Amino acid sequence: MFLIIGYVIILAASVGTYAIHGSLAALWVPTEYVAIFGLMLGGFVAGNGMPAIKATVAALPSVFKGSGYSKAFYMDVLAMLYEILAKVRKEGLMSIEADVENPESSPIFSKYPNFLADHHAVDFLTDYLRMMVGGNLNAFEIADLMDAEIETHHAEQHVAVHCVSKMADGVPAFGIVVAVMGVVNVMGSVGQPPAVLGKMIGGALVGTFLGILLSYGFVAPIASQLEQKMEEGGKIYECMKVVLLASMNGYAPQVAIEFGRKVLYSPDRPSFKELEEEVKNRKGK
Repeated sequence: MFLIIGYVIILAASVGTYAIHGSLAALWVPTEYVAIFGLMLGGFVAGNGMPAIKATVAALPSVFKGSGYSKAFYMDVLAMLYEILAKVRKEGLMSIEADVENPESSPIFSKYPNFLADHHAVDFLTDYLRMMVGGNLNAFEIADLMDAEIETHHAEQHVAVHCVSKMADGVPAFGIVVAVMGVVNVMGSVGQPPAVLGKMIGGALVGTFLGILLSYGFVAPIASQLEQKMEEGGKIYECMKVVLLASMNGYAPQVAIEFGRKVLYSPDRPSFKELEEEVKNRKGK
């Protein structure tokens, strides 16, 4: 939503202000547009392998969607973790084995469809709960393994950011290439009347204008949005990590989820009282 609003402001500030002093028809040079978009596409394909291309294409729709990681979402996650840990504390680790093996059918997990929709987060949580049930690893070993997995997840998510950022860096240069091609064409037509040459030179300069506008006004904001989405999506893993480790170190469920609450970004972090009331309400159901 904000990306679209930003695009409208950028177009109004650039093309709109130009229209006050000149003719918009002068900016419409189809060959320049075709050339620069073709160079962008070619550079993207040439500079990335198929996994990176697929990851970028898959990530792009997310920049037009709102964040799924809100205070309400994290309230659900922390309440869910409390339920799991409370069951473990009351009935033992083996009591959650069925929940871990089939979360979609679990009486606990099924209460939280928004969390179940995030398959990566579900896999992360159930994998480490399964290790806890197995009892073969201590808290330090699991912490190291969690850090490695979170780092790997972060690197995978950063692929799309890297690809789009590199494209943004290259687009101004593609604009210069297109402009130079136009200038070469002008130099081959020096015998034409000044009015014709002026129009040809103006058309060539459209390439430079378009390259800079696309880079800083359109492509770079997408890279920035993707990076923000990546950071938002990684916070849930840190939250689950600290809660599980706190539980493994002997803290009560009420205290363990407080660890998770503390790592959340302030706009998404429920207050202590809000979380406490939510957990009480969940227990009463």
